[in-house]
Amino acid sequence: MKVIKRNGREVPYDSSKIIIAVQKANKEVPSDEKVTDIRIQEIVSHIEARHLNSMYVEEIQDMIEQELMADNKFILAKKYIIYRYQRDMVRKANTTDESIMSLIKNRNKDVAEENSNKNASVASTQRDLIAGEVSKDLTRRLLLPDYISKAHDEGAIHFHDADYFLQPIFNCCLINIGDMLDNGTVMNGKLIESPKSFQVACTVMTQIISAVASSQYGGQSVDIRHLGKYLRKSYHKYRTRYIETFGDSLEPKLLDQLVSERLRDELRSGVQTIQYQINTLMTTNGQSPFVTLFLNLDKNDDYLPENAMIVEEILRQRLEGIKNEKGVYVTPAFPKLVYVLDEHNCLKGGEYDYITKLAVKCSAKRLYPDYISAKKMRENYENNVFSCMGCRSFLAPWKDKNGNYQFEGRFNQGVVSLNLPQIGILAKKNEDKFWELMDERLQLCYEALMCRHYALEGTLSDTSPIHWQYGAIARLDKKEPIDQLLHDGYSTISLGYIGLYEVTKLMTGVSHTDPIGTDFALRVMRRMRAATDRWKKETGIGFSLYGTPAESLCYRFARIDQQRFGDIPDITDKGYYTNSYHVDVREKIDAFTKFQFESQFQTISSGGAISYVEIPNMRHNLPALEELVKYIYDNIQYAEFNTKSDYCHVCGFDGEIEINDAFEWECPNCHNKDHNKMNVTRRTCGYLGENFWNVGKTKEIKARVLHL
Repeated sequence: MKVIKRNGREVPYDSSKIIIAVQKANKEVPSDEKVTDIRIQEIVSHIEARHLNSMYVEEIQDMIEQELMADNKFILAKKYIIYRYQRDMVRKANTTDESIMSLIKNRNKDVAEENSNKNASVASTQRDLIAGEVSKDLTRRLLLPDYISKAHDEGAIHFHDADYFLQPIFNCCLINIGDMLDNGTVMNGKLIESPKSFQVACTVMTQIISAVASSQYGGQSVDIRHLGKYLRKSYHKYRTRYIETFGDSLEPKLLDQLVSERLRDELRSGVQTIQYQINTLMTTNGQSPFVTLFLNLDKNDDYLPENAMIVEEILRQRLEGIKNEKGVYVTPAFPKLVYVLDEHNCLKGGEYDYITKLAVKCSAKRLYPDYISAKKMRENYENNVFSCMGCRSFLAPWKDKNGNYQFEGRFNQGVVSLNLPQIGILAKKNEDKFWELMDERLQLCYEALMCRHYALEGTLSDTSPIHWQYGAIARLDKKEPIDQLLHDGYSTISLGYIGLYEVTKLMTGVSHTDPIGTDFALRVMRRMRAATDRWKKETGIGFSLYGTPAESLCYRFARIDQQRFGDIPDITDKGYYTNSYHVDVREKIDAFTKFQFESQFQTISSGGAISYVEIPNMRHNLPALEELVKYIYDNIQYAEFNTKSDYCHVCGFDGEIEINDAFEWECPNCHNKDHNKMNVTRRTCGYLGENFWNVGKTKEIKARVLHL
């Protein structure tokens, strides 16, 4: 048996520790209050008789106290409780030494892998991670109530981003980039005026992103359409300059050609600035800015032609990739791209279908963009279309004092996630017990979320001028509290959840894709949504239900439950839980059906929802991928693809590696022929129907394979 300590660390069970603790208490009481060594051994045997894989140290201590009380040894029990309290005070001392030293020596795997956006071996990043370890320690020991820390350690809930809880900073936001570009901003005490050209606007935008990212811990989203007016300014600047220089000597057609060429050149340079700045800037928290660019060709936009040019150029440069240290074009991690499908670009004969076709090419080769259906989003958000935040959570519609909807300049206060499968394990198929436990856990989440809210209340605008004083979120006065932005639904605070598939399987015996399971899963989702709606109504705080994409949490919850409850078939034995409402990856379901099925949960989980499908290498069959994109527009609000692609581990090449009839291949960049040092996918016809998950794997479906 393993014993799980308060900090989550596992140690081997040692009965001698129990014996020593009771004997120490025994020495401090009168003889008639003592227990015999035989009785102490009986208490140990009682604990061991449960035959559990693991127990929390608090459970063991509670059982000892109960046994002593049952023997009417009240004074002895009191001494044991005092001893336990004294030991707890020792634990209140700093406990970060081990974690920090292992981090510096690159042995702290949990911290190193928690954020793929951080290189934990770099000294500048380690400074942030060391501060994070201190914050987590203080958060667990002093800042959070003990019962919330305990619930986090036991995997009942997950208190996200405890490494930043020590400071009054928040999660994700939609930067009000339009206001900052149009009305100017201030960085490092220097006034940045409204740009006069597209190139300068791109540079200023990336500097804003870097400054904003340095004073929060989540992602930043930017609506790229605000750059359209600056591209038009550049157009007029060049046209005026050529006319002033050459007068009437230039033919109108030649004038248009010269202006167009110069504008295209600035367009390429400006977009390249965005891409390279974002990928090379390092924020003060030791990582590249976690940026999402929102690509929305809004038909009501006065600068739609210019924005179409900008979006097209962003996609072209993303398709090309960015060079790594070996000079090979690879897929950059940032910025993330979210492309909006609307009636004029949903591949049904619209004016901007050509840009969507380019986006599909990009998805096939470079993973991004993700796709948002404007049609479905308008149905869910009072006829509005807006970007998700960097963490993929969505804001609720909110109107300013003039009755206008506002989304940019808003943010998320933080996230607490619920471990649904653990509730199912404890309920043991008893629905009454399940709903009782779920309500208890939801209340626990509420109280943990309120800790996040209270930690931000009273924060002064001076803590991050770029956010609160100079336009990224607001333009408050110096030393003005930000409290007005925490209430009345202006910002959100999110309830996440993991494992809808597993909890449905535990309670009904079937997947949530089965009609019986679907009914139960929808009731679970509606219970969580009703809770967040009730909290919002009672407090005026923007509580929302958020289908978190936190993949690492899927493993953490499953690992904790496996240690506590052992291997449960198709639940803890897999080593992971399924993210939010997603269909388990092992289910035989085609991409279209998966999107259609998951869309019903996105409607309920309006505070954040994403669906994705694993697809084979689709570079040889773009029409199949285009069909899937068309399907997204009509059926689901937010979707993305995980595309399998070739990769050479020697040089980093992630283009296409050709395979000949003799099953031989080599990297076209570095000519590596060592098959153990490259991943090569099979080319398929892109079939997306039944048996989708087995495409290219068995002889029975050989007809679907174009070539090996």
